[in-house]
Amino acid sequence: MKKYQLGEFEEIVLLMVGVLYDDAYGVSIKLEIKERLDRTVSVGALQSALRRLEKKGYLTSRIVKPTEKRGGRPKCVFQLTALGQRALEYARDSRNQLWNSIPKSALKLRLT
Repeated sequence: MKKYQLGEFEEIVLLMVGVLYDDAYGVSIKLEIKERLDRTVSVGALQSALRRLEKKGYLTSRIVKPTEKRGGRPKCVFQLTALGQRALEYARDSRNQLWNSIPKSALKLRLT
């Protein structure tokens, strides 16, 4: 089903939005990717992916009230949609099918 295909980075971003749930905004997503995957992400790449996923219907966003902690600036919080959840489930199931198709002997390779 082509409609659910995600790029690797898109999948990571969607997963992080799910992990962070009500606290999924740009900076928190960026920090979570760095902490969990030891992967540095540019703000521009992250914002592009978030907007692209929102356009596909996988995410929604809302502006939340400004706080003193953020210097009075509002933040844009993202949330997974039902379609986004289905896309993640499809990606997970596809990967699991492929992993389960690898012969056990092929996984017994040694590093040289």
